[in-house]
Amino acid sequence: MSKAALFWQSSIGKKWIVALTGIVLVAYVLGHLAGNLQIFLPDNGNHINAYGAFLHSLGAGLWAVRIFLLACLVIHIVTTIQLALENRRARPDRYAAPHYRKANWASRSMVMSGLIVLCFVIFHVLHFTTFTIRPDFANLKQTLPNGTERHNVYVMVVEGFQQPAASCFYILGMILLCMHLSHGFGSLVQTLGLNSTRIEPWLVNGGRLLAIIICLGYISIPIAVMTGILHL
Repeated sequence: MSKAALFWQSSIGKKWIVALTGIVLVAYVLGHLAGNLQIFLPDNGNHINAYGAFLHSLGAGLWAVRIFLLACLVIHIVTTIQLALENRRARPDRYAAPHYRKANWASRSMVMSGLIVLCFVIFHVLHFTTFTIRPDFANLKQTLPNGTERHNVYVMVVEGFQQPAASCFYILGMILLCMHLSHGFGSLVQTLGLNSTRIEPWLVNGGRLLAIIICLGYISIPIAVMTGILHL
């Protein structure tokens, strides 16, 4: 077996896989958030509809990106589970009264929160991308002044989040994502060797702050719909 294969199968290699796929996913989450927040612009949904039309104009390229991101997410979660199992095998005996010094709830539930986030992503894709859950969303159109039509993302999002169950699941998914990210940034700093006494607190706390901003940005949309700030 080559040195590269041995490295990627080692604990260090797995941590690098988790770190690199995590960076890709965070970059996507930030970009997607910037696009989604256009729904708050006072233009009757024109900007977010244009954003949606741009994405659809990418055609097969858009699905290639989606498949790549989904692959990163699955690899990220599977590798995290493998690391958790390795850690458990390394410490098979549980203490009668376990004491967690640095570990908080977020760090001890990385696998579970990651799996729930994966379920949320699948639900979100079926809801707003493939319209499997709501086939009527495919017929929502906005007619432009020149007579052309494009998908009415604004109406779709408002109608989608008017369902309390969908909004609550979305908010739960974002809160778990925030908790996952808040611990993940600390692990990322250690994996990349950036854990010096000077910069580690800044990077870790900055990562936690970014996770909170991401969470608040995403959940602001269903909350705005349920409170009537965004309406048809």
